[in-house]
Amino acid sequence: MKETMTTKTYQRTEYPRPQYQRSEWINLNGTWKFSFDDNNIGEKSQWNKKPSFTDEIQVPFTYETKASGIGEETFHPNVWYQRSFQIPTEHADKRTILRFQASDYLTKVWVNGVFVGSHAGGYAAFSFDISDVITLDTHNEVVVKVEDSQSCYQPRGKQRWIDHNFGCWYVQQTGIWQTVWLEFLPETSIDNVKMTPKLDTNAVDFQYQLNRMPTEACRIETIITFDEDTVKRFSINPNRKDEQLEVSIDSNLHEWRVMHWTPENPHLYDVTFKLYVADALVDEVKSYFGMRKISIKGDQVLLNNSPIYQKLLLDQGYWTDTMLTPPSDEAIIEDIEKTLAMGYNGVRKHQKVEDERFLYWCDKKGLLVWSEMAATYEFSDEAVENFTREWQEIVKQHYNHPSIITWVPFNESWGVPHILTDKKQQTFTEAIYYLTKSLDDERPVIVNDGWEHTISDIIALHDYEEVGEIFYDRYKDKETILQNKIPHNNGKYAFAQGYFYKGQPVIITEYGGIAFQDENGWGYGNQVSTKEAFLERFQNITDAIKKLPYVSGYCYTQTTDVQQEVNGLLKENREPKIDLEKIKEVNDR
Repeated sequence: MKETMTTKTYQRTEYPRPQYQRSEWINLNGTWKFSFDDNNIGEKSQWNKKPSFTDEIQVPFTYETKASGIGEETFHPNVWYQRSFQIPTEHADKRTILRFQASDYLTKVWVNGVFVGSHAGGYAAFSFDISDVITLDTHNEVVVKVEDSQSCYQPRGKQRWIDHNFGCWYVQQTGIWQTVWLEFLPETSIDNVKMTPKLDTNAVDFQYQLNRMPTEACRIETIITFDEDTVKRFSINPNRKDEQLEVSIDSNLHEWRVMHWTPENPHLYDVTFKLYVADALVDEVKSYFGMRKISIKGDQVLLNNSPIYQKLLLDQGYWTDTMLTPPSDEAIIEDIEKTLAMGYNGVRKHQKVEDERFLYWCDKKGLLVWSEMAATYEFSDEAVENFTREWQEIVKQHYNHPSIITWVPFNESWGVPHILTDKKQQTFTEAIYYLTKSLDDERPVIVNDGWEHTISDIIALHDYEEVGEIFYDRYKDKETILQNKIPHNNGKYAFAQGYFYKGQPVIITEYGGIAFQDENGWGYGNQVSTKEAFLERFQNITDAIKKLPYVSGYCYTQTTDVQQEVNGLLKENREPKIDLEKIKEVNDR
């Protein structure tokens, strides 16, 4: 193993799921024992029962990052972790749940030498009930093996699948990359609450899910906080594990009877769920929701029944020392506040399912989010299975965030390379569209962002033309592009064969990508030499998009530089390249 490096110390001590928070938990981030296993001998040699790892790693940062203390970018297919923990005596009568917010890719877990489960996928959260294998009077030992690959059949997003960076693909991430923690639950607990705002009726639909039904009578109390002095309480007596309740939140505290969530005023209602069994309080979860509605009417996207012009930034969520893992809440907030300061009202989270803490702060600060799945890069039965399973987990897990207004399962035909003509690949995207709609019929779903759309609620087009006049001339005749008469991006057409424009909203979801000549890397088109040249090109292209009456928004590439791709408005260390106010002036024109 590479000698441990010295770098800034990062700690992730925050509760990882602020939208579903319990008070009884223990953070397992920090120093773990660690080992590579390139020859894959660990399981046969029973490392899970007798680990003797001599190296260390800082969780939740992968070994490829500087923050991990290792910083080795060479791909290793198998990595092992080990640490001990002790159960506090006050939790001795509870179920102990071991939770992983994200680990890439196939994670296997043993506690005290006993296998407790595995999970495949790099971006979804997962957990194991380890109550039956822990001891209460001594230290317990958790051992984790993570298997990764360079396969293009697994959802990998912008992680490279060869041994060096290329194009817009970056260093891979292997292993635990988000928080690991313990949570202590009663025998019967609240597994999940799906919250759906019903803006038109001033109500919220709560769908409760218990882990099991108790033998004694139980009830779930829902407490919605309106202000310091006003709450509303509602109870439901479930007859099965899944129950539903629609609650009115009309209140005389506000002239419109209800506070809407908007980018300008991202109001959140705090809500607490209490589970009583035989009239005893056994479980309590704190959460929140936002009253907002996303819909489509004709060629317009509506927020709370009013058209919204979306000004987005393509945001890939990479940091210098921590790569995909946000280094801190402060770093997350800095990105959001600088995005807002530049006059943008949202981000398209590109090829990454973001940390729940990021989504929490977007909820709090009113930043709109397009949530995009990490792509596979080849099409096969295995790729279909891997993608579908994980995408379903992600939509369920992130459903409650009001900031998420659009789902983007596919981008630029990645993973479906022959979608233009291949019916099998086309029907796969249709299946994902309808699967997503079956889980969430409230948000638009885009298939396939960039070009070659099949069935899609929004037509999202990519074009890195650098001359505003040429851009405008290409798109001024709406039918030319949307009826597949001409390609709009290097031979790519707006629709796959057999699919047609049906009047959906149109948004330019990638453009710009301007880089400076003195930067060591690449951007789209010719690089500029001065800030004045940058602003002139940026303004001309942005103005050309705004002149198109049928286009209802845009997404500029991109928020920050990422490794060799240097077309960010901010450097990778978040230093602005252009005065933020000047960017805002263009967006506000």
